[in-house]
Amino acid sequence: MSAGTYAPRPGAAPLSRMIAAQTALETRMLLRNGEQLLLTVIIPALLLVLFGSVDIVDTGAGDPVDFLAPGILALAVMSTAFTGQAIATGFERRYGVLKRLGASPLPRWALMTSKTLSVLVTEVLQVVLLTVIAFALGWSPHGNPLAVLLLLVLGTAAFSGLGLLMAGTLKAEATLAAANLVFLLLLVGGGVIVPMEKFPDAVASVLGLLPIAALSDGLRDVLQHGAGVPWGDLGVLAVWSVLGLGAAARFFRWE
Repeated sequence: MSAGTYAPRPGAAPLSRMIAAQTALETRMLLRNGEQLLLTVIIPALLLVLFGSVDIVDTGAGDPVDFLAPGILALAVMSTAFTGQAIATGFERRYGVLKRLGASPLPRWALMTSKTLSVLVTEVLQVVLLTVIAFALGWSPHGNPLAVLLLLVLGTAAFSGLGLLMAGTLKAEATLAAANLVFLLLLVGGGVIVPMEKFPDAVASVLGLLPIAALSDGLRDVLQHGAGVPWGDLGVLAVWSVLGLGAAARFFRWE
């Protein structure tokens, strides 16, 4: 007997194709989840419209939207890369989805890569939507787009690592509660809506080391004040990225 020719040829698909397919699946699942959409898209947009059109918080001199837009962009990154990803991954782990995917031809590191790429795709949609809303409210951004891109990428890496660390070490219910609590606390104390100058100096110094504060302040320095590359804020985000991703890789439990 001679060996036959099989079509399609048996075997795993190329790794790049598997990552692309898993990324598309993760993105569709995220965009179809009403709770995730509320957290990642609707809440940041509503906050931008509300605080940008109504004088509720003293944001200093200038148009409030010039202060608020960079902070809301930082909040959108946190809501997707940290809060949304932590909750979704935590429940996937609880229901055994991650365990089954981990046994598939897709390597585990490639699965996490797909999740991160899905976060980036969602963030692009968020940035476009929030930018349109901010322009409608009279936003006048300045600065270097490359610096903004660096801040967003490092911010995504930092929050993604922390979200995966939480999802991979806590129970799903604990992840749900903790992720939402952290979201609310950082919304108030991370320089997103309330300027850091409103806090006591000692408190502001500590809060300034948080990734949300570094991201919002860095984006504000560039987009509102036209500053160059904010190396200090990038350094804080880089440290959080290394710590978060390293800890997630070390301590993440798949079941």
